[in-house]
Amino acid sequence: MTEITNFRGEVAQPDTGTLPDCAADALLRRVGERVRKARERKGIPRRVLSERSGVSPRYLAQLEAGAGNISIGLLQRVATALGHRIEWLVGEEDPWTSDALRVARLFRVANSDVQQAVLEKLNATESVTSRAQRICLIGLRGAGKSTLGRLGGEALGIPFVELNRDIEDHSGMPIEEVMAFYGQDGYRNLEAQAVRRVIEKHDTLILAVAGGIVAEPETFGLLLNHFHTIWIRTSPEEHMSRVREQGDERPMAGNAEAMEQLEAILSSREPLYEKALAQVDTSGRTVDQSVADLVAVVEHHGFLR
Repeated sequence: MTEITNFRGEVAQPDTGTLPDCAADALLRRVGERVRKARERKGIPRRVLSERSGVSPRYLAQLEAGAGNISIGLLQRVATALGHRIEWLVGEEDPWTSDALRVARLFRVANSDVQQAVLEKLNATESVTSRAQRICLIGLRGAGKSTLGRLGGEALGIPFVELNRDIEDHSGMPIEEVMAFYGQDGYRNLEAQAVRRVIEKHDTLILAVAGGIVAEPETFGLLLNHFHTIWIRTSPEEHMSRVREQGDERPMAGNAEAMEQLEAILSSREPLYEKALAQVDTSGRTVDQSVADLVAVVEHHGFLR
């Protein structure tokens, strides 16, 4: 049996890894061929590669012949000397014909603007799949998210979930007590956990969320990536009127500037709400008309396909 020595001239120890002999042999041949091709394409003599990598010419010859049981450390030296990443040498895809590896190489050398454009395009493609048939209604309180979500779910034959009710079910207390006990930061953490639960549990549903969720970048990012988002909107006057009809006098009680504050909140959040994929304006519309509008938007955009 011919002994194989390492770059110091020492006898290499037998491979004790878990790869079957045939797989190990194929890997060694693949690595050797790629090292040889990369060296020849770059016009680098084996002696020069030896000097750059610190691996002896004799061992490089064994490596290129597919007979060198090279260590990861030495292979990293060779890869670096050739100007390649180590996975380029050992991966199963052919680096000279693989479109994926070619794109990866081009991406690494592209400027930041090109890289950002590529990432945005790929993320958009990924999101279409990751959103499944989940629909999320966003918008300021009083726009009609809960009512439209419940009736829209019935019309479309899919489940409806109100995120705050999910938080109440898991915390065992009303939202008001959750806010008092955990504070705003604690509530936002519970809100993010609830969104993740909904994603894991449902591939098809309508979800209604609180108006301020868009101000939490990470949680809002989850919604944008995993749901087909629809902004349910209405006029400030109807926002205020509907909240009061629900029996909540807080928006107006003792605050003559409540409408100005509401308009300011709506104005500040509009750029975030506008990130939704679609909109339904409930201003001056009956409940039945708004439900029909919601169903039409869902069908037009193919959110349940």
